[in-house]
Amino acid sequence: MSESPESYLPKWIAWEVTRRCNLRCIHCRCSSDLDATTGEFDTRSAYLLIDDICKVSKPVLVLSGGEPLLREDIFDIAHYGTEKGLRMCMATNGTLLSDAVCARMKQSGICMVSLSLDGSTASVHDNFRAVPGAFEQVLAGIEILRKNQIKFLINSSFTKRNQHDIAATFRLAKKLGAVAWYMFMVVPTGRGRDIIEELISPADYEEILHWHLEQEKRENDILMRPTCAPHYFRIVAQEEKRAGAMSPRRSLSFATGVQKGCLAGQNICLIDCFGNLKPCSYFLSSVGNVRETPFEELWFHSEALRQLRDNSCYKGKCGACEYIQVCGGCRARADAVYGDFLAEEPFCLYSPEGWIEGSAAGAHRKVAAGLCGEDTSRGST
Repeated sequence: MSESPESYLPKWIAWEVTRRCNLRCIHCRCSSDLDATTGEFDTRSAYLLIDDICKVSKPVLVLSGGEPLLREDIFDIAHYGTEKGLRMCMATNGTLLSDAVCARMKQSGICMVSLSLDGSTASVHDNFRAVPGAFEQVLAGIEILRKNQIKFLINSSFTKRNQHDIAATFRLAKKLGAVAWYMFMVVPTGRGRDIIEELISPADYEEILHWHLEQEKRENDILMRPTCAPHYFRIVAQEEKRAGAMSPRRSLSFATGVQKGCLAGQNICLIDCFGNLKPCSYFLSSVGNVRETPFEELWFHSEALRQLRDNSCYKGKCGACEYIQVCGGCRARADAVYGDFLAEEPFCLYSPEGWIEGSAAGAHRKVAAGLCGEDTSRGST
């Protein structure tokens, strides 16, 4: 592992504070709806979890769901996190926003709100969100945020059913005044597993990422990053290699600030409403439960997290790729498709230099040596 253990501090944590939601989106990673099973932390245990996180670092903490605004104590939790020095954000579908909600957001210290917009028209967005009127509701929510001068970013998820609308959705996000636009390439987890045939093809995926890079090069009005698309950073590196120069890239202060691909279990993670710690929001499996084992111990001593941080353990093309340090492949997508989070990125078309299908060169060098379980992480804070 080339980086020091201190490089692997959590900088961004998504916390699923509830699985209840008033929408039923086709790709939802946790299959949320109003009748979803809950295992929610009560207010006091929520405070204790924040205390545990602060023993390790002071990350961005995104209150997510489901729909977090369905929790009556959500602003108490947000205020507590703010008082502890965390940068508190909220991921909402926008349908429950009001002037009163915005006032409480400000009082609690929430510094950024993310909303989902999956199309530039009602027909596209509502089809994706599976609720008629969702498009108009999110636009109304955005107008309320703007009126109350609360910064917001827009997340847009795409499959074959709405990929034709990517450029138009991006233009709408700019027009609406979003601080940033995140283009999500859907990972087949949760209800996303039911639409695996709708995932964007690897060839289209590559073309879309090239399109995104061209937009980012000339964009000054909105920050943008593709999400769950780590090989974008391979494309960026290839472009810079051809141009013979590095392109200046703005950092997102409410994100990790790390300029590379998959960060699962390295600088980001998810804590679900049952307390399961997952390397990212889309991982099927957890590395332990924070109600049973302190967050600090899981973060620094989990076998799975150690492997994720040691990319010489990666298999297949990813293990042999010269861009492994900047890309790494989507570990959650490998987990979902192959049942192995160390497997190669299943939606990447790139063949590494000298790669021969089935070759063990590089791909399994530490696995074969039995070294991937070696403790290379920091022992304690």
